[in-house]
Amino acid sequence: MPNKLKDEKSPYLKQHADNPVDWYPWGEEAFQKAKEENKPVFLSIGYATCHWCHVMAHESFEDPDIAELMNEAFINVKVDREERPDIDSTYMTVCQMLTGQGGWPLTIIMTPDKEPFFAGTYIPKEARYDRIGLRQLIPGVKGMWKNEPKRVEKATAKIREGFTRSQEFESGKFPGTEAADFAAEQLAQRYDGEHGGFGSAPKFPSPHNLMFMLRQWKLTGKDRFLDMVTDTLEKMRLGGIWDHIGFGFHRYSTDQKWLLPHFEKMLYDQALLMMAYTEGWQATQNPLFKQTVYEIAEYVERDLLHPKGGFYSAEDADSEGEEGKFYVWEKSEIESLLSDDASLFTDLFNITEEGNFEDEATRQQTGKNIPHLNAVLTAEQLSWFEEIRTTLFEQRDERVHPLLDDKILTDWNGLMIAALAKAGFAFGEERFTRLAENAFQFIKENLKESDKLLHRYNDGDAAIDAMGDDYAFLTWGLIELYESTGRPEYLKKAVQLNDQFIEQFWDEDKGGFYFSIADEDQVYGRQKQIFDGAMPSSNSVAMTNLIRLSRLTGNTTLEDYADKIGRTFSADLIRSGASICHSMQAIQFLHAEAKEITLRGEFSELQEVFELLRNRFTPFKVLHWITDEHQESVAEIADYVAAQKRLDDEPTLYICRNFACDQPINNPKKMKKALG
Repeated sequence: MPNKLKDEKSPYLKQHADNPVDWYPWGEEAFQKAKEENKPVFLSIGYATCHWCHVMAHESFEDPDIAELMNEAFINVKVDREERPDIDSTYMTVCQMLTGQGGWPLTIIMTPDKEPFFAGTYIPKEARYDRIGLRQLIPGVKGMWKNEPKRVEKATAKIREGFTRSQEFESGKFPGTEAADFAAEQLAQRYDGEHGGFGSAPKFPSPHNLMFMLRQWKLTGKDRFLDMVTDTLEKMRLGGIWDHIGFGFHRYSTDQKWLLPHFEKMLYDQALLMMAYTEGWQATQNPLFKQTVYEIAEYVERDLLHPKGGFYSAEDADSEGEEGKFYVWEKSEIESLLSDDASLFTDLFNITEEGNFEDEATRQQTGKNIPHLNAVLTAEQLSWFEEIRTTLFEQRDERVHPLLDDKILTDWNGLMIAALAKAGFAFGEERFTRLAENAFQFIKENLKESDKLLHRYNDGDAAIDAMGDDYAFLTWGLIELYESTGRPEYLKKAVQLNDQFIEQFWDEDKGGFYFSIADEDQVYGRQKQIFDGAMPSSNSVAMTNLIRLSRLTGNTTLEDYADKIGRTFSADLIRSGASICHSMQAIQFLHAEAKEITLRGEFSELQEVFELLRNRFTPFKVLHWITDEHQESVAEIADYVAAQKRLDDEPTLYICRNFACDQPINNPKKMKKALG
C-alpha cells in the first residue's frame, strides 16, 4: 500500500512511495502526528541519484520487518536534500558535529519539535564491523525515548548549544592579499604532483578551487599555480571520472587517480567544470580544454535539457540495481563491436580481460572496464576515435539507462547559465549563449510566483521559496549573460534579484546573508554559510556578485555589502581560505586593480577587440558592451555610461581602474594595446 509520498513531485520521494515504511513528506502533518502519538521522528535525507541512498533503501526500507519496527517506533519523514537544502544543511551540521563526518543518506532521529538527538549517515540493516544496524538501533532508541526522557533532553540541549556556537563568526578587518596567498599555499601543500588534484582519495573536482588558483597565477605571476590547474584539468579529462563515450563528468573519484568514479552526473558539476575548462583554455589555449567545454555542452544539451529550456538536475549512478553498470565494458564486448579497431581501442583506453572496475565493497576485480587514457589523443587518433566512439555510444544507448532526476532547480540552473554564457563569450559560440538565455527564460516563466522566486520545478509544478543559493547563483548567471550579450535587461534583472536577496536574506545586525527565509522549519534559526562544498557557498558567490554589480552600475553601496561580508567572516577567511576559495576570488578582485571596460559600438566594428577579450584570461574586469540601441537602457541602471559616447562617431573604448578613468580611445590599434 502506498505511503504518504505518492503525490510528491520529487523523484527521490517518489522512489520511496511504495516502501512498507509509512513515510511522510516534511510538513506539519508528520510532526503533529508525532506529538499526538508521543513518538520520535526518524528523518531520512537523500537524493534521487545517491548510490548509498539506494543501498539503504533496498536493504532496509523495502524490508517488511525493518519497516514494521520503524513504523511502530517512529513517525518517518523523507526529505530530498536538493529540494530542501535548508533542512539538509541544518541536520548535516548536526551530523558533522556529532560524528565528525557527513554524507548521504543522512539519518536523523529527533523529537516532535524537530530537535535531533541522534545523527548518522548510512546505517546497515544488521550490525556490521563497528557500525550499528537498524535492527539494533530502533529498539534501543524506542527504549530510551520511553524510559530515559532526561537523556533525550540532555542530548538535544547539548546539540542546540553546539549548533548555536557553529553560527558564531569571529568578525574583524576585511582580509588582504595575504589571505589569498595563504589559501593558495594551503592548496599547494595538498597538491598531488603525480595525479593532479588536491589531497588523496576520494577526490572531488572542486572547480572553484581551480578557478581561484588560476586567478592567483594571474595576480602573482607564479607559474606553479597555473601548472597545478592545467595538470589537474588534463588528468581529470583523461581519467575515468570523465565519460569518454557519452561525455560529462561523474560526481567524484573514489581513488587518487581519477579512475574509479561514483557515477552520478550532477548538473552543478557540469556547470562549474565548464567554467574551469573555459578559463583554463583562455589561460593556455590548450585545445583539449576547449574540446572538453564543447563536449560538456553536448552532454548537457542532449541528456539534461527540458524541451522548454531549463536543465534537469542529475543522472543516477545505478541502473538495473548496479552502480556503474551503464558505463562499464567487458573486453569481449568491445572486441565483438569493433572487430579490427578493437585492439587499438583497448590499448589506448586501458581495457583488459580482468577489468579495472573494482567492486567498492570487496575491492575485487569485476571483469568490467572504465575507459580512460594515459595521454592526450593525437589529432589522428582523435579523428579515428570519433567514429569508434559513435559506435560504442549507440550500443550503450541500447542499455537500461540510469534514472534521470528531472526536477529543475533554480540555483543549479543559475550555475549552468553562468557557465554557458561564459563559454559562449570565450568561444564566440552563439549556441551556448542561446542555451543560457533559454534557461533563464524558463526560470522567468516557470519559477516565479508573482514577484517571488521559487526553488524547484517538476511536472508542471513550481514550489518551495527560493533560498540563498537560488538568488546568488542566478544573479551570477545574469551578470555573465549581460557581459556576454550586452543586453541591458540581464543587468537590470541581476540588480533586481540582488536587491531582493538583500531585502529578504541580509542580516542587518551582524552582516552576511542567511541561507533561507525565516520560517518554522529552521529549528535553531536561520543559518549562514561561508564555507564552500561541492558548490561555492551563497555568501562566497554574493561577495563577487556585489563587487561586480557595484563596478558595473556605479552603486558603491553594493560594494559596502561585500565589504561587510568579508568583515563578518573575517577569521574564517583568513584562517581557512582554502575551504572558501570562491570568497578568495572576491578578495583577489579587489586587490588586482580591476578594470571597468566600456566598449561603445557595434560588434562588426569591434570584432578584433572582442577576439582579444575572448582569447585571454582577464578575470579582473567588468565589461559593458553598449550599442547605440542599448545606450539609454544601460544608462538607466548605470548612469555613468550615459557620458561614455562614441568619439567622432567611431567605436570607442573606455577603461577605468583605481577609481580613475583613462582617456577614451577610438583607434583600433590603440584599443588592443590598452587592453593587452
